[in-house]
Amino acid sequence: MSKANPLKQIVAKQKKGEAVGIYSCCSANEYVIEAVLETAKKENSCALIEATANQVDQNGGYTGMKPIDFRNFVYAIAKKVGLSVDRIFLGGDHLGPLTFASYPEKEAMAMAEELVRCYVAAGFTKIHIDTSMKVADDDPHTRLSDAIIARRGAQLARVCEDTYQELLQSQPDAIRPVYIVGSEVPIPGGAQEASAGVQVTKVADFKATVSAFEKAFFDAGLKETWNDVIAVVVQPGVEEKDDGCTEYDRSKAVDLMAAIKDYPNLVFEGHSTDYQTQEKLRELVEDGVGILKVGPGLTFAMREGLFALAHIEEELYHGSDMETSHVIDVLEAEMLKEPKNWQKHYHGDENQLYIARRYSFSDRCRYYMPTPAVKAAIAKLVANLRAKEIPNCLLSQFMPIQYQKVRHFELTKDPEELIKDRVVDTIKQYTFASKQEQLF
Repeated sequence: MSKANPLKQIVAKQKKGEAVGIYSCCSANEYVIEAVLETAKKENSCALIEATANQVDQNGGYTGMKPIDFRNFVYAIAKKVGLSVDRIFLGGDHLGPLTFASYPEKEAMAMAEELVRCYVAAGFTKIHIDTSMKVADDDPHTRLSDAIIARRGAQLARVCEDTYQELLQSQPDAIRPVYIVGSEVPIPGGAQEASAGVQVTKVADFKATVSAFEKAFFDAGLKETWNDVIAVVVQPGVEEKDDGCTEYDRSKAVDLMAAIKDYPNLVFEGHSTDYQTQEKLRELVEDGVGILKVGPGLTFAMREGLFALAHIEEELYHGSDMETSHVIDVLEAEMLKEPKNWQKHYHGDENQLYIARRYSFSDRCRYYMPTPAVKAAIAKLVANLRAKEIPNCLLSQFMPIQYQKVRHFELTKDPEELIKDRVVDTIKQYTFASKQEQLF
């Protein structure tokens, strides 16, 4: 008998009136993931870590990792920090024909089937099926109907279910996946328009999505699998953007949030919750958003920590013969050399683009952190700061929150610990909102 997925506890608690959810770390950055897992261990909680369809796929995605590689990557970090893998949920985000949309439906869906097969076979237990994008032979001038989106979604769910049954043959204790459907968000990576507007999902559209997917699942012989659909992606009126975020206003989403009460087995999943205050995040969970997705908000915090240490390094070795890392300049050079990951997202004159590349809340520089040049610069930064103790005055100047933790013996001055702790500042806002320690 297959094992029930503990993520269903989110639905159970929400329906009992308990404001409990979980945040989802959408990042492949090692410092970020380590901070997430260390926090879960410290709080005796759990962690949900997701990979997107363009980030990790059967061909390696832009990270160079296939689903099995990403799983092993996360599990290796878990072993390092001493967190049991039983406390980790792995998710696949926007799984569908997203990166294959230039092909006709037959070919695009065949590749999407292989994508979801690889995720489920690797033991990912939270699958967001997203078939909302048009493929090459769809009419570019006509809205893609709910029926077509749902039919394609059910097609992928069938592959997931068949793959899970195969997985049980070799892993009898494998946890049954849960599914997320719907898509009311920009493509992975963020909006490309200079002023993308945010509209709260209409109740009628939400209900039409649920109805279409339920029918498609039933038509595909997946009536039992429909019971494993735990959430629907909606737009509650939040979005991260270049200079901050569109803040959640529960008064504008009151009708949408009331509608989830009509579905005893569903909660909402909210994407792009980055940079909301912890109070707004708590309101989202209270109102029925059981899953809070965050990505750039975490890597932005990591980048802030990295830059702060780079400034400390320059001051610490001022006038010295020691060669510093110049990590900020190295990152800038990499972004200028290969502008494809930021040029469609940042807008303005040269000065505005310069500021955006370094400091934008959209954090497009995260795509350049894994390049060999940036990795080498970070390694040099860490080595230089380990070779000479960071004075408290410099730590106070550039990382005042971490300075206070050092003074209270809660943190060391090791540079990598300082970077991760800057990420923890953001994580704490999500654990405050989600109360996810109550899921176990």
